[in-house]
Amino acid sequence: MMEYQVPQFIEVEDKIIGPFTLKQFIYLAGGIGVCVVLYVYLPFYLTLLFGLPVAGFALALAFYKVNGKPFIEVLEAGFAYYTGNKLFLWRHQAPTTPPTPAKAPQVAPPLGAGEPRLTRGKLSELAWSLDVKTPSANEEGIES
Repeated sequence: MMEYQVPQFIEVEDKIIGPFTLKQFIYLAGGIGVCVVLYVYLPFYLTLLFGLPVAGFALALAFYKVNGKPFIEVLEAGFAYYTGNKLFLWRHQAPTTPPTPAKAPQVAPPLGAGEPRLTRGKLSELAWSLDVKTPSANEEGIES
């Protein structure tokens, strides 16, 4: 009989480049590349002004998770939400009759002579009879 190894951790990405996965490495390399370009072409204070948000964004893409989901998925969902179509339905119906003044609360009519009355004692007795199971003839071992 041949035995096969079943992969165990298929949801965990492999560490390709040092301690980083391929995606993390690409995000970090892109962030570092943009920061280097800013450093070469801009004065230092502008490099700091524009480079820090770029570096923070690259770090967030590489490492930050929101509720266990990667930051890029949250950005994609947010972008799709804000650019997608939204359907708002509101049907305003003008009142057909003028509003009437508030009426006194209606009281239920008294029970007639033929209608059963349910008191607390009868309700308790009914609940007890449903809770207590009486054995039938077949359960006692008597055959009919």
